This record gives sequence, C-alpha cells and structure tokens, in this order.
Amino acid sequence: MDFNQLLSQIKLSFKNGLGIPIAILALLAMVVVPLPPFLLDVFFTFNIALSLVVLMVSLYAKRPLDFAVFPTIILLTTLFRLALNIASTRVILLEGHTGPGAAGDVIEAFGAFVIGGNFAVGLVVFAILVVINFVVITKGAGRVAEVSARFTLDSMPGKQMAIDADLNAGLITQEQAQARRLDVTSEADFYGSMDGASKFVRGDAVAGIVILFINLVGGFAIGMGQHDLSFSDAIEVYTLLTLGDGLVAQIPSLLLSTATAIIVTRVSGDKEDMAQQVQSQMFTNPKALGMTAVIVGVFGVIPGMPNVAFLTFAGIAGAGAYFIHRKSLEQPTPEESLSEATEAAEEKTPELSWDDVQSVDTLGLEVGYRLIPMVDQAQSGQLLERVKGVRRKVSQELGFLVPPVHIRDNLDLKPNQYRIMLMGVTSGEGEVFPDKELAINPGQVFGEIAGVPTQDPTFGLEAVWIVPSDREQAQALGYTVVDSSTVVATHISQVIQDYADELLGHDEVQTLLDKVKQTSPKLVEELVPDKMTLAVVVKVLQNLLTEKVSIRDLRTILEALTEKVAVTQNPTELTMHVRAALGRSIIQGIISAEEELKVITLEPGLEQLLLQASQGSPEGQLAIEPSLAERLHTTLKEEAQKLEMAGQAPVLLVAPQIRAQLARLFRFSLSNLHILAYSEVPENRQISVVANVGQGG
Repeated sequence: MDFNQLLSQIKLSFKNGLGIPIAILALLAMVVVPLPPFLLDVFFTFNIALSLVVLMVSLYAKRPLDFAVFPTIILLTTLFRLALNIASTRVILLEGHTGPGAAGDVIEAFGAFVIGGNFAVGLVVFAILVVINFVVITKGAGRVAEVSARFTLDSMPGKQMAIDADLNAGLITQEQAQARRLDVTSEADFYGSMDGASKFVRGDAVAGIVILFINLVGGFAIGMGQHDLSFSDAIEVYTLLTLGDGLVAQIPSLLLSTATAIIVTRVSGDKEDMAQQVQSQMFTNPKALGMTAVIVGVFGVIPGMPNVAFLTFAGIAGAGAYFIHRKSLEQPTPEESLSEATEAAEEKTPELSWDDVQSVDTLGLEVGYRLIPMVDQAQSGQLLERVKGVRRKVSQELGFLVPPVHIRDNLDLKPNQYRIMLMGVTSGEGEVFPDKELAINPGQVFGEIAGVPTQDPTFGLEAVWIVPSDREQAQALGYTVVDSSTVVATHISQVIQDYADELLGHDEVQTLLDKVKQTSPKLVEELVPDKMTLAVVVKVLQNLLTEKVSIRDLRTILEALTEKVAVTQNPTELTMHVRAALGRSIIQGIISAEEELKVITLEPGLEQLLLQASQGSPEGQLAIEPSLAERLHTTLKEEAQKLEMAGQAPVLLVAPQIRAQLARLFRFSLSNLHILAYSEVPENRQISVVANVGQGG
C-alpha cells in the first residue's frame, strides 16, 4: 500500500466516523505501550504543530462560535500531551542512563537549548515558563470562562424574549428566529463547555510540574542506584532530559492556554477577525500614537537613557500617527459620507410597500425583566402553559377561538410589572412577585396574615403577598392563595371576557359559519349572504358577547336570525330576538335548572316612564333625568347586594324594549346585575319577585 492509498483510507475512516474513536484508543494505548525515540520525536513535533494550528484558528476566528469544537479540541490535545509525557517519562527512567539522546532528538535539542550549559539557569527559565502558563494565562482564562458562562446563561431568557419580540413584530422570519435561537443555545453551550475545558488546561499545567519532579528525583535515584552513575553525570543527563521533556510539553501547553484565553476574551463579531479588530480599534486615532511618540521621545533625550532605542520607537510612533492622520484627511467628512450614504440608500433601498407596515397584535402581554423566568420554560416557568389553558377554557365558553397571546419583555415597565395589551392599547396591568404567592380575601376571613398588603389586579379584592411557606396558614384563615402565574393568567382571562366582542371579527365569524355549514348547509346558505350580510351577523354576535352571552349555540342563533330577517335588519332588534331564543341557556348560566329564579322588577309606572324615554331617543340611550338614573342605580345596587348576601344571583326583569338600554346603562357600574327581558324567561321556569323598584327608589 503506497502513501496515497494510506491517506485515502485515513480520510475514509474519518468520513465514516471511525477516525476520532481510533485516535482516542491510540492515545490510551500510548500510556501502556512503550514508544521508541523515533516515534516520540514524531509525536512531539506533531503536538507542537497541532498547538500552533489551534492558536492560528483562534486568532482568525471572527467569533467564538466559529470554533465551537474548541472545548473538545482542548480535551483531546491535553490527553495527547499527557500520554506523551507518560511515554517519555518511561523512556527517560528506563533508558536515561545511556545518554542525553535516549528519549529522542527533540527532547535532547530542547533540553540543551534551555539549559545553555548552565543547569541552574535552565531550571529557573523552566520555572518561570511554568509560572507564566499556570498562574497568569491559565488562571486568567479560567476565570474569564467562568464569568462568561455565568453571564451567558443568565442572559439567555432575555435574548430569547428579544427574538420572540422581533418575530412577533415581523422584523425577522421564522427561519431567522430559529437560527438566532440556535445561536443563543450554542453560545450558552460553548461557554459552559469552555468553563469546564479551562480546568483541563489548568490540570495539565499542574501535571507538568509533578512530572518534572518525578523525572528529576526518579532519574537521580535510578541513575545512581541502579546504573552506578556519578552524581554529576546523573545531574547532567537527567536534568537535560527532564527539562527537555518538560519544555517540549510546556510549549504546546502555553500555546493552547493562549488560544483558550484569546477565545474566551473575544467579543463576538461577524465581520472582523482578531487582527482586523486590533487594527481598527487601536490604530485609527492618530492622537494615541502621537502622544506615545512625544512621551517616548522625552525619555530618549534624557541623559543616561538608551537614547537610540527610545528615539527610534518615538520616530516610528510619530510616523504612524502622521500616516493615520493623512489617511483620515483623505476620507470623506461626515457630511459627505451622509450625502453618499443617502444617495446609495436611495439607489439600493427598495420602494416602501405594505409589507413594511406592521399590524398590532390582537392580544399581547408585556412583562418586566424580573418576570421573564415566569415565561421561560427552561427555568420551569408556568405562565405559558397557564395562558394556553386560559385560551382553551375561554374559547370553549365563548364559542369562538381566542387569538394567541403574544408575550414579550418591556424594559420600560417596572421589574415586577406586567401589562395586557388589546389591539396595541393597555387593557389591564398589575404587579406580581414570582417568589411570593397572593392570598386573596374573598370577603370573609378569620384573621390576618403577615405579608405585603395589595389588591388583586383582576377584581380589585383585598389581598396580601405572602411567602410560600405561609400558604397553609393563609388557607386555614379563609384566604384564597394563588401563585403569580395564576394571577396573571386570571387577569388575562378576565380581560378576554370583558373585551370578547372586540376579539370577534369578520374572519372569525366566517370560520364559524363554515363550521355550521358542514352540518346545516341550508341554514347558512339561505341566510348569508342572500338575506343578511356578514356584517350584520358579526354585529349581532358582538352584541351578545358584550352582554356576556356565549355564542356556542350558533345554530339556534342563525335560526332566530332567519325568522326575524324579513322583519328587520337592525342589529339591536335582532339581538333582542336572538336572546329570547337563547333564554334557557342564558338563565342556565345564572342559576341551575331546578332553582327558582328570584328577580327584581320595576313598578309599572317607572317601567312605563322608561318605555316612553326609550322612544325617539338615540339607540342605546335612555332620555331620563340624571337624578332618576342615580336613584335607580342606588336602589338596584342595594337590592343586588341583598340577593348576593343570600347566595342568589341578582336578576332584574324588565320589558324587552328597554332591556338593552338598561344593560348598557349599568354595564360597568352594576356588572354583577343580570338584566333579562320577559321574553327571555322560559314558560316552565318558576319566578319569584323579591323586590319591586319604583321612581322614588
């Protein structure tokens, strides 16, 4: 087999994934199999060349991730070097008595070079080299790697949130987002691996010192005890071999330590390698070189100083400052650069299109930086799952698919603050503490609990932020205790229900109609768009959602619209008719099927007055005196509270013609009061009047 065939076999082995395992097994074999001096020369030379290659790759890498395999390279090269140390130690101790060339020409040459005829000087030089490697470079690189790993891992959630924010804002595509997420994960893995790999380099330096003493002491003992060498001969031979072996191992170790330090101290950049960064950042300001030239020149003219050396370097620095200044004058001024950049931008920038206009998120959640772990599943954050559960539950209750909630961080918020956005407008906000739990007072508790007093952001109830260890005590006192993720998820659920009508649009209604069309095609085809436009259907459904009526029973809703469409196209009147058709489900949402419906009614005189006030007035309004409206509100509030205290749902029963107006009038001030029309109560439902409200309150 010639050399080309051997090279082809080696390439094939690496291609099939066998090269690295074979190389590792060969390294382990070197520990136990004696190597002749010739192979030691080959392997030591290869080790130095490999270390130089690693150093050069580190210098020319534009960012640390371009050399992501570096931690593994550190491990393999360290293992290779230690195996060589063991093999050379065996040869030195077994054959060292034969002369300085016993362990090969490389060790002899390096030993003779560093000793230079003086064994004491050689030991001092080698000791200095070990100290530089062990104390300065290796220790510093290990510390930088440790800090980089810590800060990289801490910054991961923020970087991932920034990627999600850019994706939601449309600044990047899904593929770009995946690539950036992969970079963030790879960066964290790289610096974490470098933190551990730096320990290999440090341990290798310690091993070099230990092996040095073993070779010296062991060589002296074996040379004089077993081979009858004189003390001077033993010192001469074994010191040369030991220092040569140590130096031939410490030089690659120093190169690798330097490469490690370069990699972990690099600032990521996508355009420049290390040499370009040094040139662009150190030698672009002529003032720095100019001041250096002046100071060094002053030293050069002081009597007794090495004038030639100082003045020479002062001249070099001055010349460098002059040429940099000349080059900066040749470059265009900022105004010229701006003009050229503007012209280039006009030529290269594509015409503005509708793709550049970003739409707002239908639903959004912004969080402060301390709440980021709540939405980071890598840190066991539960909020994303809670939000998904809220969407599923509310979608089933309302009858249409609630849009996704886009979550992003916002540094303008307080650290523990969150903000719920609807169509880009703030619709709810609050402040939570991830390391605490919220004990809510449901209205009656049996004592106080230690903590930070606050209010439940969803319903405004009195609450206390407590430590998790006090959870059982708070529950025993009657508090309802929930964690921070539940607080935020509940708030989101309430906002969705309060603004459900704004979340339902034409596209969602068309999707609902398409689903009903699969089971009742004639019903949909006869109604939309022949007899009623889609816009009217959307408005009716929005009216129902505004009054907290589910649209799950869309078939009944469409049948009711079909019955009334020939009479009117007014959404308010159509909504009234649909509510009557949904009467059973509306009342079932208030009380159980067996329970008697306890209601509040209006005196005939007051009801007649409201009927007259509704005639001729703008839609949705009652033309009544403010004092009457205030008295009516006060009385209804008192009666509703009485029913709630008795465990009953407060219901006001009125004429169909004024139900919608009263519901709008008291929608926010009496949100717990259910306002029903006579036509919405099924005939088989038993009714009990518990209060009758008149004009006088």
